[in-house]
Formats: sequence, structure tokens, C-alpha cells
Amino acid sequence: MSVKFNLNGKAVSASAEPDTPLLWVIRDEIGLTGTKFGCGMALCGACTVHLDGQPVRSCQTPLSAAAGKRVATVESLSRDNSHPLQKAWIKHDVPQCGYCQSGQLMSAAALLSRNKNPSDADIDQAMSGNLCRCGTYPRIKAAIKDAAVMLRKA
Repeated sequence: MSVKFNLNGKAVSASAEPDTPLLWVIRDEIGLTGTKFGCGMALCGACTVHLDGQPVRSCQTPLSAAAGKRVATVESLSRDNSHPLQKAWIKHDVPQCGYCQSGQLMSAAALLSRNKNPSDADIDQAMSGNLCRCGTYPRIKAAIKDAAVMLRKA
């Protein structure tokens, strides 16, 4: 069986079983490795991608859920770090070990796509499902605020 969907703006077809986690299709079948495996139970957020614009945990989202839909991974932000979130992440030196960062970026991108002027509470709520073992939360929040300013000026 083949499941067709749009991945980062391109039509793709995956031949995995429909109940295969989307994470493994993205990484192993398609070869995009920016999305990370963290806990496998949708608790840490490292595997966050967008499904029709909504952040989802790809480790628990079956391939069948992507059929005919748009999936965006961290690779969709930009190839040259020109996305406002990527610029802000660099400016604030957000990554320490870096493992959670693709999920952090995708959750932040979902927030900023619907709210270009988020409050601290908005950021806390949107990012609450993303764990950072290194504890860079203050830098993440500062980067999101800076990216929001950049997006409002654009």
C-alpha cells in the first residue's frame, strides 16, 4: 500500500504500513533526519512536525493520518537559516546539546503562524509539550519573542 501526502511542499508517496509512525517514514523511508526520536510516547516533543499546519508528535502519528495532507518538518523552515526563528535561535545561542531543537522550532513556528505577538503565557502554553534536558527555556522564550518581532516587521 502506498500513502501519498505533501512533505515540505513536495508530493511524496510512502510504502510503509499505514500504522507506521510518521517519524520513521520521514527519517527512514524519505531520508529527512532533522526530526528526532526522543521518547516514542509523544511526551517530549522532539519529533514535532506540522500536519496541515498543526503541531503533532510524529512518533505517535500513524502514516495513515498524513494521507492527502500537508506535513512540514524542521527542514521546511529554510535551508540557509534565514527563517526568523532560526535567526533568533542563533542570536540567543539557544541550542546546547541541540537534540530537542527541531521539535522546539516546529512548536514555536506553529505558535507564531497563529499569533505574531505572543505573551509569555502564550509561549509557555505553546511550548509546554517540548522538553529540553539542557534547560535552555529562557533562551527559547527570548528567541521566540525576537522572531515574533522580526515577523511583525516583515
